[in-house]
Amino acid sequence: MMAELRVQEHQLLAAVDQLGGKATVEQLTQSCGLPDAAIMRNALTLQEKNLLAIHASVQNIIELNVEGKQYAQSSLPERKLITAVIELGGKANLQDATQKAQLPAEFTQIALGWTMRKRWAKLDSATNTISAEGIAAEGCDETLLKFLCNHPQPVLDDLSKELQAAADQLKKRKLLTIEPKTKRTIQLTTEGKKALAEGAIAKPETTQLTPELIITGKWRDVRLQKYNIQAPVAKTYGGKKHPYLQFLDEVREKLVQLGFQEMTGTAVEISFFNFDALYVPQDHPAREPSDIYYIKDPQCGELPDKKTVNNVKQTHENGNQTGSTGWGYNYNIEAAQRLILRGHGTCLSARTLQAHNYTVPSRHFSIARVYRPEITDRTHLSEFNQVEGIIIDRNLTLKDLLGVLGKFAKEIAGADKIRFKPDYFPFTEPSVELSAYKEGIGWIEFGGSGIFRPEVTQPLGVKEPVIAWGLGVDRLFMMRAGLDDIRQIFSQDLAWLRNKQVT
Repeated sequence: MMAELRVQEHQLLAAVDQLGGKATVEQLTQSCGLPDAAIMRNALTLQEKNLLAIHASVQNIIELNVEGKQYAQSSLPERKLITAVIELGGKANLQDATQKAQLPAEFTQIALGWTMRKRWAKLDSATNTISAEGIAAEGCDETLLKFLCNHPQPVLDDLSKELQAAADQLKKRKLLTIEPKTKRTIQLTTEGKKALAEGAIAKPETTQLTPELIITGKWRDVRLQKYNIQAPVAKTYGGKKHPYLQFLDEVREKLVQLGFQEMTGTAVEISFFNFDALYVPQDHPAREPSDIYYIKDPQCGELPDKKTVNNVKQTHENGNQTGSTGWGYNYNIEAAQRLILRGHGTCLSARTLQAHNYTVPSRHFSIARVYRPEITDRTHLSEFNQVEGIIIDRNLTLKDLLGVLGKFAKEIAGADKIRFKPDYFPFTEPSVELSAYKEGIGWIEFGGSGIFRPEVTQPLGVKEPVIAWGLGVDRLFMMRAGLDDIRQIFSQDLAWLRNKQVT
């Protein structure tokens, strides 16, 4: 039975035959005049009909970058330098040689280093004199550069071992790239040869049923293209919210359901609320430039009302009426005005208490982006998110705080086990650190918590106990998502983003 093909299918089949029964996609693109996408689309259809076979192989392709192309068209810096030395009589002052070679200052050491490495010359460091040695024969790296001028993007494996070694050297010099690329070859099968021999027919097909075809009745005479609705199609990925942003929404929703009100604020904060109002002394190491980001311009912000500032000042200096002796130093108003990127979300709690934007009892939370000059590793970032919370009520105890933290770790992070250990913070007493464990992830420290000290609450006009916590919500998500590196959260790995299930 004579095979019936579409016009482009017949065109492709004939082109492969004319090219000897086997051809690359690039060759067929030139032969047929069709784009590579059309070539592959028709080739896949013909492969289903067993008329063509598609073979794929990965090849390492060499490609010069901008700097490499410049050297390929002229010469390497070391060649320019040794040529200048030879023209100056075989021995010259290094500065004179580089000027004659017209080498920019930043390339002098590179050229000198490679000239000596290739044993083309020696340098007398005492007199800064460079002397040519022997014959500066053309190396494989220069041979390869000349070859690449006339043969762009060759296959690495097609080169000799010497040129392959030269390619590796030039790659280390950042003059070219070696990237794996898939090469597809299309081959005529026995059935394909038979179809061509029997005179396969190319019948034109109509892909769109237009109003004109319907009105004139011409639709009866045309051949409508058939569609295989069971044919596999490319996988599509619908738009969705980033998994981490979805998790933050879930945390926010749960806290709101538990009666918490959200606290909001700006990323730029004054030191007064980030430190002073939380009873952190002005000489504390956490206020050093190595531990906090200071704003360069403007440097200072506006303080709250004078009464609050004076209460905090007196508390720092002598304890005021808190029963404490304070820190015993002269409080600096200018240091309190200093602008920074907030180092924790607790500054929002301090602002809420100072503004008396609460009732008794009440619960408040924030999901805040905070900033610290941390060394980045699997559990630390220089900017990260904290979920901050406070509860204001009469007769609150440490037991209430531990209950809230346990609920967080198990319900939100999906922890298997939790543990608490004593900690120290200038603004809470007692203070507790929360860690949680999950199978396959291990123990992760989530953050600190405690009961605000009187030195924090009384200067702000708060008479009731306040329990507070600040947890690394990024780490909560790590445990929830089964990640072992915090940097994966902000990754651009499309495979992870696409496959992460939406809950």
